[in-house]
Amino acid sequence: MQTSAFPDLAHTHARPVHWLATAAAMAAVVAGAGMFQPEAATASQAGGIRTAAAPAPAPAPDPAAVTYPLECAGAPSVVAKRAMGDIDGDGRPETVVAAHCQSGSGTPPSGVYVLSRGSSGARVVATLVEPAERRSVSDIAVRAGVVTATLLGYSSPDVPRCCPDQRETVKWRWEGDKFVRSAPAEALGA
Repeated sequence: MQTSAFPDLAHTHARPVHWLATAAAMAAVVAGAGMFQPEAATASQAGGIRTAAAPAPAPAPDPAAVTYPLECAGAPSVVAKRAMGDIDGDGRPETVVAAHCQSGSGTPPSGVYVLSRGSSGARVVATLVEPAERRSVSDIAVRAGVVTATLLGYSSPDVPRCCPDQRETVKWRWEGDKFVRSAPAEALGA
């Protein structure tokens, strides 16, 4: 048997009393740590970093809260289509609506309006399609700052108002301080 170069130390042999003493010491440390916890951290402590919660983004304007520039002769107006999105790049969503006068039959002409939220609430800020153009809207969308609408129309006064025979897809983009129509104004047969 080879002997160790180090002297045989008595404390290197663990006895049960050593294990009990170690366990008691560890229990005391854990109990002490549990009793002496630091105070809960808050963002408002003196000298600490203060952070404010980011404000929630304003919701898009509510189409029901707006009066539209329609001449309905006493009939109520109806919002037939709506789309929401940030059109002008200011970080606040706008609402684009196709609205028309409620009628008993036929397809009444629609106006396409852009709604924005101002300090006094929602309001119409632009008219993209005037009702005088005698068009109805089959769909409307806002994607990547572009408003797209499919407009339906009539090739002649002889076409019944229930059945538009022309279809046109148009786009508008906010440029500078106005909406610019970017699709050609050509009618396609439906």
